[in-house]
Amino acid sequence: MIELGQPQTAPDADLIKDVTEADFMADVVEASQTVPVIVDFWAPWCGPCKTLGPQLEAAVTAAKGRVKMAKVDVDQAQQIAAQLRIQSIPTVYAFWQGQPVDGFQGAISQAEVKAFVDRIAAMGGAGEDEGLAEAIAAAEEMLSEGAAVDAAQTFGAILGEDPENAAALGGLIRAHVALGELDQAQSMVDTAPDAVAGTAEIEAAAAQIALARQAEAAGPVTDLTAAVEADPDDHQARFDLATALQAQGDTEAAIEQLLELFRRDREWNDGAARTQLFMIFDAAGPKDPAVLKGRRKLSSMIFA
Repeated sequence: MIELGQPQTAPDADLIKDVTEADFMADVVEASQTVPVIVDFWAPWCGPCKTLGPQLEAAVTAAKGRVKMAKVDVDQAQQIAAQLRIQSIPTVYAFWQGQPVDGFQGAISQAEVKAFVDRIAAMGGAGEDEGLAEAIAAAEEMLSEGAAVDAAQTFGAILGEDPENAAALGGLIRAHVALGELDQAQSMVDTAPDAVAGTAEIEAAAAQIALARQAEAAGPVTDLTAAVEADPDDHQARFDLATALQAQGDTEAAIEQLLELFRRDREWNDGAARTQLFMIFDAAGPKDPAVLKGRRKLSSMIFA
């Protein structure tokens, strides 16, 4: 008989563990100091868990050690479930450097599972071929310095050698965004090879396209700041202010406005503040200082 929530093949014992309340601190909180840990809260009687669990295990295994997975049976770990406010299952949280940084509830598609795992794995860094990593780093430096054309050429050359390199394709898409070529960038997202579609790099590029389109309609920062100061509970004005700040490249200030909106009314406009925060997090990348700070603050609000 196959245990519920388990794949038919035995998972890697080091990458995927059944975790109890006794070892949650060691195998999740402490372990996440060096490698991101995805926690799957499940139960034997949960139907959707039987689908999601194996999908997560497959994606974690495919990440080849860049992320680990802990499986927590909520019936056997009720104290932890209560502390993390697990209200329904399946619920998945990702821990990085001792803190919950991302998560979702309910069953999602295999592509969404893969994108989630890739995004979490990227927080801890990924192993690249040294020469390839240097070429990508050089192209990223060009892009950060405003040399978008040169960056695009370098990313394109890498793709000529490795057409399914997600980092290079994501970089090329972002270069087109920097050049204002949003339609071309979107076309590249839409036609990305199946092997890299939905990866963290492509999702980040897609988020940048969405933010760039928002920026085209962003209002003046001064007017929106005045509106928020006049009425701190004008949630639409605060959301628009965050959009305008992001359009100016002030990611940290945009995140702060969205965090304040989330604090005041996390359910406003179907959770628009949280959705926008994650779009910015994806676009800026998991190692951006403003993103790291913003994720910690959002987590503290969610789990307070």
